[in-house]
Amino acid sequence: MTEYTAIRYAVDDGIATITLYRPEKMNAFTNTMMAEMIDAFDRIDADDDVRAVIVTGEGRAFCAGADLTPDSGGGPFSSDDPVSDLSDPRVRDGGGMLTLRMFQCTKPVIGAINGAAVGIGATMQLPMDMRLASSAARFGFVFARRGIVPEAASSWFLPKLVGYQQALEWCMTGRVFDADEALAGGLVRSVHAPDDLIPAATALAREIADNTAPVSIALTRAMLWRLPSAPHPMHAHRVDSRAIYTRSRSGDAAEGISSFLEKRAATYPDRVASGMPGFYPWWDEPNYE
Repeated sequence: MTEYTAIRYAVDDGIATITLYRPEKMNAFTNTMMAEMIDAFDRIDADDDVRAVIVTGEGRAFCAGADLTPDSGGGPFSSDDPVSDLSDPRVRDGGGMLTLRMFQCTKPVIGAINGAAVGIGATMQLPMDMRLASSAARFGFVFARRGIVPEAASSWFLPKLVGYQQALEWCMTGRVFDADEALAGGLVRSVHAPDDLIPAATALAREIADNTAPVSIALTRAMLWRLPSAPHPMHAHRVDSRAIYTRSRSGDAAEGISSFLEKRAATYPDRVASGMPGFYPWWDEPNYE
């Protein structure tokens, strides 16, 4: 997929930017947008020159939720096809397919939330590693007010980010709230004037891209997202031990030490596509069933 219609994709000096691009519909989410974003994350993982990702929206909205009047004429929330078995792939939630793909990404993902972000516009942010918000942003987990339930695996992501009490309140009231409440509740890292949002997100991405080892970042992202759900800290200890042992023998570790002692910028030789240690991945990826 080389030409996108619902997003824009660009790479500049190691930073990939995905821009949701349906400004005439406030970047409302469609199956096309889902497929194009998944494809963009496939490209990102395959490109060792990409060190960090920024996701933002075109115009005055980040994403105003599912397109309630899709051009296909079908229902906005799920397939219209009747199925006899709920494990049928046609039952799968498109938002969840996207957030699971983002969760699997090997590069850090930064959300630059520029405006309205409700429904899937709020839940697609949750597997992003950091979220920065414009002071014009508005958020809403509005599902109960549309007669449905939280999707995009948000029942797994949201309590981990903001705690159970805050997650329950936002989802049970379904109300829309401003950027300051999102900051106070732990949903976003910082709030910026609209014109300062992308520069702030770029500066954060630049700090990662210019100073860290790509393989270390890929391992760190997987460890911090996956291991807190393990039933005992021994699971983390096993992965920590394997990661430290293998990384300490890498070219990256030698370069990290040399550059520090020589007081110069590091040039890390290892690449994610070819340099991940043999024990990675340490988990079995579950299937939809």
